[in-house]
Amino acid sequence: MKITLGFSPCPNDTYMFAALVNKWIDTHDLEFEVSMEDVETLNTWAGQGKLDISKISFNRALSLSDQYTLLNSGAALGNKCGPLVVAKQPLEKTEVENGKIALPGQWTTAHLLFSIFFPRANNKVFMPFHQIEEAVLSGQVLAGVIIHENRFTYQAKGLTKITDLGDDWETKTGFPIPLGGIFASTRLPAEMASLVEPLIKESILFARNNEEKVMTYVRQYSQEMDETVMKSHIDLYVNDFSLDLGEKGQKAVEMLKKIAL
Repeated sequence: MKITLGFSPCPNDTYMFAALVNKWIDTHDLEFEVSMEDVETLNTWAGQGKLDISKISFNRALSLSDQYTLLNSGAALGNKCGPLVVAKQPLEKTEVENGKIALPGQWTTAHLLFSIFFPRANNKVFMPFHQIEEAVLSGQVLAGVIIHENRFTYQAKGLTKITDLGDDWETKTGFPIPLGGIFASTRLPAEMASLVEPLIKESILFARNNEEKVMTYVRQYSQEMDETVMKSHIDLYVNDFSLDLGEKGQKAVEMLKKIAL
């Protein structure tokens, strides 16, 4: 059976799915038709019901709970991995809330977290995540919320961290921050989804045990990224929660739902 699968070209996703999409593991006659897009495109597609299995921001998934089921493997969830609010100089909370802020997409969990901790901010501009640093540096916006590998590059570009929204979340709730997960469409037969979930876990374990082989695939989609940044990105976002959300991960997702809704 052919299954449509969507994830981002970011190193953590290509690292996790490399073995599965390249059939370096036994996929049990399942064929995967892969679409690689930035997370906000995947969030938009989720609302259209375009894919069978997809990476979706937890923020977006909250409004699609009747259409998608969260899988226990493949999530981006953890400690010290949240979005950062950055600017060219230190700012007070009121300055951020009154300024023009760049965010990496309306449906991203980064936007949700920013809204929780800066509830009075209403001058928001949405743009692809990789454009935000430059928008701040050029003065197009006062501050920006950065995600992914930009966590490792903003300081070198002369930007200052205003706050770590992940730290703010952990202080507020005591839980790790759920950023994005792998979801199965409810139109996909449950028995098919149950076959895919352990394959994702197996694919991640393969990556951990065959890193050199997997990194060759990862580099194909991260050609402009520094090798150290690439590996730091993977180390941060691929963790034990990626293998299995477990009780703690599930509770973190429920807490996000409770606060957001």
